[in-house]
Parts: sequence; structure tokens; C-alpha cells
Amino acid sequence: MNADQVLKTVVLTEKSNRLSAELGQYTFEVFKNANKHAIAEAVEKTFKVTVRRVNTLNYQGKNKRGRSGQPSMTSDYKKAIVTLKAGDKIELV
Repeated sequence: MNADQVLKTVVLTEKSNRLSAELGQYTFEVFKNANKHAIAEAVEKTFKVTVRRVNTLNYQGKNKRGRSGQPSMTSDYKKAIVTLKAGDKIELV
């Protein structure tokens, strides 16, 4: 798999910024069919770092209602938290 078929975006929230600063863990939104090995390989190729561990989480979409009362749903997505080798960094900005 190519890296563009695995990684979607980098998740930048307060919690993910704290994890990256303190523990060297970076959060990515990935495609649903990506497994841990493919995610680790894509991150290593893209950012030239060494991956120690990958944790994945599957999120279900939530029910919403629009302004007119029409029911809808947000999309399902998969999130990966990647732990890097000590000393490795990813420059995101």
C-alpha cells in the first residue's frame, strides 16, 4: 500500500499535541482498511522516523439533526496513535 492509501490527515487537538510533546506519540486519521503494519510502514516512509508501536481506534458515526430537523449521521472513521523511537520527531507545522 502507498502512504496516500493509508494516511488521511494528522489530528491536531490539545490532547494529541500534549501526547506528541511529552511521549512522542502522534495521532493520524487513517483509512478504515489500513492495518497496524501498513500504518507503521507509511509513517516511516513519509516522515523518515522509526515507529515503535501503533494503536488503532474505530469510531462510529453519531446521529445528528440538521436545522430543518432532518436526521443525518456523521462519518465513521479510524484513528491511529503512533509511538516513535525516543529522540525521533515529526515536524507538523
